[in-house]
Amino acid sequence: MSPDPRLRAARRCHNVLNPFHSTHYFSPDLAAEMTAIGIEDRNAAYFAARAAALGAVGAGTVSSTFYNFKHDLVARHVPAVWRTASPETVLAARARAVDATLRRLLGAEALASAELAEAAALALRATEACTRHARPLYAAHADLPVPQEPHLAYWHATTLLREHRGDGHLAALLAAELDPVEALVSHVATGKGMAPKWLLATRGWTRAEFDEAAGRLRARNLLTGDAELTLTEEGAALRAALEERTDALDRAPYEHLGEAGVARLTELATGFAGAALGNGAFPADLIGKAA
Repeated sequence: MSPDPRLRAARRCHNVLNPFHSTHYFSPDLAAEMTAIGIEDRNAAYFAARAAALGAVGAGTVSSTFYNFKHDLVARHVPAVWRTASPETVLAARARAVDATLRRLLGAEALASAELAEAAALALRATEACTRHARPLYAAHADLPVPQEPHLAYWHATTLLREHRGDGHLAALLAAELDPVEALVSHVATGKGMAPKWLLATRGWTRAEFDEAAGRLRARNLLTGDAELTLTEEGAALRAALEERTDALDRAPYEHLGEAGVARLTELATGFAGAALGNGAFPADLIGKAA
């Protein structure tokens, strides 16, 4: 973790905000809404839902802003998906899916609670210090209106904070000279990343390409020589430095919110993320090294 206690607190807050945003990606509600507007393929639905805020962009823009997806997979679905449904139609479908997902995972009482309204207000206050330059996914989502309902406003704010940090993280990956597959493999090796079976099913890379990336990391002495995906001391240091650089690039919204605000938002966000996790928001085998 970053040595600065404020950055450590900011990362802890991010770690409970990010899952709340991500609940809809694994939701049957998103699949149903996308199917209803003609987008039946799971990968096409993901690209459309996450990229729609950018407008009817091409595959190059999606590949550059998503970073770790194989361009061939992106190009298979983008820009063709916009001929099936416009970005505006996709955004409306995504909003319906998020609403249904949160109602199912949290329940009516939580959605109507003062705590959720407070979390939305705190998270939106943090976004006031986010910056648009060199942050395309954040900037695109920042141009969208803030929903009126507290649970959707909170989800919108978590999306802004997630994409703001994510855009900065890509800059850190470039500086660390990790290509898209190497970034995935090294994250798996931390034990905190998405399991290889999920990466191979969703990112478009083959097992051979995944293994070749592991070989390149071993050649850089970032992974040990055995068959397991285990970071060397140098590899662990690189991943730690990468996260610390990401923390530094993402400090502004949490400094703006202040120490007490970050602590309170973390407390509230932990409760809502925990409830979503407890109600099956994510597959049980999503995280880990198991193939």
